[in-house]
Amino acid sequence: MIDWDDVRYFLAVARGGSVRAAASLLKVNHSTVLRRIAQLEERLGAQMFEKLPSGYRLTLAGDEIIEFATQMEASSHQLETRVLGRDQSVRGLLRVTLPPFFATHLLMPDLAEFARLHPDIEMDVVPTGAVANLTNREADIAIRIVLDRNTLPLNLHGLIGPVLSSGIYMSRDLLASWRSEMPASMRWIVTNTDGRPGWAHDGEVRTKGALFRTPDSETQIIAVQQGIGMTKLPCFVGDADPLLVRVPGTELYGHGTLWLLTQGETRNTKRVRLFAEFISRRLVVHAALLAGTSSSSN
Repeated sequence: MIDWDDVRYFLAVARGGSVRAAASLLKVNHSTVLRRIAQLEERLGAQMFEKLPSGYRLTLAGDEIIEFATQMEASSHQLETRVLGRDQSVRGLLRVTLPPFFATHLLMPDLAEFARLHPDIEMDVVPTGAVANLTNREADIAIRIVLDRNTLPLNLHGLIGPVLSSGIYMSRDLLASWRSEMPASMRWIVTNTDGRPGWAHDGEVRTKGALFRTPDSETQIIAVQQGIGMTKLPCFVGDADPLLVRVPGTELYGHGTLWLLTQGETRNTKRVRLFAEFISRRLVVHAALLAGTSSSSN
């Protein structure tokens, strides 16, 4: 009988192209991957991979079973979600993925309150800009920014949340300096490598310095707080910061709508339902701040 666990290792090597990539994905060591592949090859009586300088390539036998291995994977995930859907205990592991700013600048007090209300639920919170694969159970629930609901996979179930806006911000001290002295240096602060941002010519304030670039969002916030220049931030970050102010004459930019997404019968587990309902209510409270229409935005 074929061991699904061995097939899991086969798929990881086939997709990653190397034993090292598979080991990293599965969070095991190199030798474990090699052992599992050898076990599968012995059971099937065929060599699954050709080892090349560029990595591992499927043999003809490997090509023949890749489709069946993928079907086994899908069946395994379906079985897991069905079992999870019947789990009505308010304990166990809850995996949540969301954009980093939401974890650090908006929802952490709410996550803390949920943790206090449900001390037996183990929270695994992953702040990331990457899209988690809910079908593969990389997360139980995902908070995502969605531009077009028609792009959502049909197998996902969603609760729609508030709209999200961003604005252009600078420090209050820098704005005061600009109004009184017209400082010689004022930079655009950006988090990508695409040159001048699209909002560079918006508003009344003009920059005179070179770009200030950082790939890290938290560094971006510190930079604008320190008066280096102007940058684009979600309104729930910029409007809530007493050191910052919107650049005069600039408009808001729409980013899309927040959604709480789950997959299959996972959504029926009690801890997932409790979390989705709790966070949905909290997002309603935060709606004006997210949209940039709160009283603190002036």
